[in-house]
Amino acid sequence: MAKKILIIDDEDSIRDSLSGILADEGFSPLTAPSGEEGLRLLEQEDVDLILLDIWMPGMDGLEALRRIREQNDVPVIMISGHGTIETAVQATRIGAFDFIEKPLSYDKIILAINKGLHVAHLERENRLLRESTPHKPDITGNSPVISLLREEIERVAPTDAWVLIRGGHGTGKELVAQTIHRLSRRSRRPMIEVNCAAIPEDLIESELFGHEKGAFTGATASRQGKFDQADGSTLFLDEIGDMSLKSQAKVLRILQEQKFERVGGSRTIRVDVRVLAATNKNLEQEIEAGNFRADLFYRLNVVPIHVPDLRERLEDIPLLVEDFLRQFRNKGLGDKKFSDQAIAMLMGHSWPGNVRELRNVVERLVIMSPSPTIEADDVARSLGVAHGETAASQAAQRQYLHLPFKEARKQFEYDYLKAMLQAHNGNVSQTAEQIGMERSHLHKKVKALGIVLD
Repeated sequence: MAKKILIIDDEDSIRDSLSGILADEGFSPLTAPSGEEGLRLLEQEDVDLILLDIWMPGMDGLEALRRIREQNDVPVIMISGHGTIETAVQATRIGAFDFIEKPLSYDKIILAINKGLHVAHLERENRLLRESTPHKPDITGNSPVISLLREEIERVAPTDAWVLIRGGHGTGKELVAQTIHRLSRRSRRPMIEVNCAAIPEDLIESELFGHEKGAFTGATASRQGKFDQADGSTLFLDEIGDMSLKSQAKVLRILQEQKFERVGGSRTIRVDVRVLAATNKNLEQEIEAGNFRADLFYRLNVVPIHVPDLRERLEDIPLLVEDFLRQFRNKGLGDKKFSDQAIAMLMGHSWPGNVRELRNVVERLVIMSPSPTIEADDVARSLGVAHGETAASQAAQRQYLHLPFKEARKQFEYDYLKAMLQAHNGNVSQTAEQIGMERSHLHKKVKALGIVLD
């Protein structure tokens, strides 16, 4: 489709001659004899570029340019027979793409138009790319445990303190690490991530420290290691609890000294690296079992951060679902929503896979549900349970659904915790271990909710 070029000039001869030239070059010219008429045309037509005269009776070109910039980002090339440097500077500050003096050189005009259209195309592509690129993820939720987590992150992020992030599978430990890095003074450089569980023991040195050409069979070129890449930035050691004892010893040395030699090399390389580590294991128990080095644990555990399980923050599920739906909508998976009953069923599930499991379930429902509204029956089928066979019974669901959200959450917590305590004969420690909650936190909850066993 031919590009539309709007010519705004009070001289008939200029409009006619430019229209002829542009038509010959394959453009679709539109004309207006004044700034006012040009603005009216802009409201009716999608224009790709504007040629705008500066000196016109009534609204002059500079005022028209201001009005155009307020409403549109179309490139504007100013033309004038009385141009001065001051006028050109003023037009550029207002937002003109280019400035051409009369008498017009038609070759120069065509060159400027093509350049303006090309720049506008690149800007449009960049804008679409930014819009389609996932935003930097945030920690979603307003529950007390998530509010506390955010406070801890905000306190530790601006420092260079090392952080040990602990939590179950799928709780979002990597997201916590990304947030700490993003809020740190090292955020100008990318965070370097290492999955400790995925690196074979015989390759750990090469992966972390790099190697020189010829260091071993297949080393056809020198290669930077993760510590090299993270110099001046943050190194995230994910699943640190799955690293072998032999690898732990090698990592401990470099963590203490912040210097190393590449495999096959003799040159000492010094680095400035902040370390974040994460694990889903109980490292104290791993130390007792002889599977994890105590000195490495104490080196990493400068600031411990606990990422709560989803069952500790069920009230965040509506916000999490909303966030996932927005992400899937941006990926082109359709515009779906969950009914209140469906949300209630999600909040009644135990979620052993935590937030990762919830995200997978929501994505599955968005893809497989034919209706724009996902109902409780859809959720039940996706979870593989009969309607109402989640942690809350059908009767409980009917009881909760007529209540405001905060009251429903409080009632659910009361019923759930009371039932679990009764199942363990009132033993708070056993109940806390069973439901994955800290004993002190459970004790506070029982007291706050006024739970009395029958």
